[in-house]
Amino acid sequence: MEGARHETSLFSGSPSELIGRQIADYRIEGEIGRGGMAVVYRAKDLRLDRIVALKLLTPELASNDTFRARFTHESRVAAAIEHPNIVPIFEAGEADGILYIAMRYVPGRDLSHLLAGEGPLPLAVAVGIAVQVASALDAAHDHGLVHRDVKPGNILVSEGTDSDHPEHVYLTDFGLTKKSLAMTGFTTRGQFVGTLEYVAPEQISGKPVDGRCDVYSLAVVVYETLAGRTPFQCEDPMALLWAHQYDQPPALTVKRPDLAAGVDAVMEKALAKCPDDRYDSCTAFVNALRAAARSAIVVSGTTAQPEAEAEKAPEPPRPSPEAGPPGPPPEPPSWARPVFPG
Repeated sequence: MEGARHETSLFSGSPSELIGRQIADYRIEGEIGRGGMAVVYRAKDLRLDRIVALKLLTPELASNDTFRARFTHESRVAAAIEHPNIVPIFEAGEADGILYIAMRYVPGRDLSHLLAGEGPLPLAVAVGIAVQVASALDAAHDHGLVHRDVKPGNILVSEGTDSDHPEHVYLTDFGLTKKSLAMTGFTTRGQFVGTLEYVAPEQISGKPVDGRCDVYSLAVVVYETLAGRTPFQCEDPMALLWAHQYDQPPALTVKRPDLAAGVDAVMEKALAKCPDDRYDSCTAFVNALRAAARSAIVVSGTTAQPEAEAEKAPEPPRPSPEAGPPGPPPEPPSWARPVFPG
């Protein structure tokens, strides 16, 4: 009964109740964030004397034997992905009936806090973030993992290495893959695991999903970073689910007239209702977005010269037709003459 009281306080009690407590080899120091299935804490790794992010799963998940087996397997798969834009998983295990995941602690803030503080981002910043997230997602897809919950809250933005890379982005929440929930009774046909504002249509309808559902969610995130809001704004959850399945998203250039018109076609394809109509990978989507953004620069209602053309070197001046025939070439300088005259 004592363990049960602790499990209840883990998610419904005050965050301070676990401060100072030790879970496995980690001492909890403070709460970072919480959701419906887990709470993430900042913790001290007592073995290696380092700070980690410690995710503790809800007691309902820990009590399901099938989920525990899948959790162990999929955590190992996620930990095996070595990618600079995926938060590394150090360990996954169980202690005192609590399932936990220990990950690298990333200082900084997530993308949702960045957008709340700064609003719509400049195109270069938004694309720079999207490129890194896309690379992380495609790496996960190559390992057979589909994220299914791509959203600003799962995108961590930290300081980059130099002026050419001002932001370093990490994608997180791979330790708890959503496939395991669907296969252990926590979701049933017709239900989905994800966040309403970013969920793909096929997740809503309960159809099989692959990496293209992450393409859709990433496109919603990109739309939000550029427009300051997600494509569909509905207070009623059912209306929002309907919009994802049947409504066309508003053109991004309505909110951002400074963007090239070709960006709208790229977003429309990435946000297609049918997965077959989307880009095959997240990187393909971001590359198309970057190409469309470079194709023209809209300034004060007029289309400027394409960037690729503007970067070409100017042609050398042509001789005037009135100048007459060219004279003999000038004598070369002394240093350019033959050493042994013929």
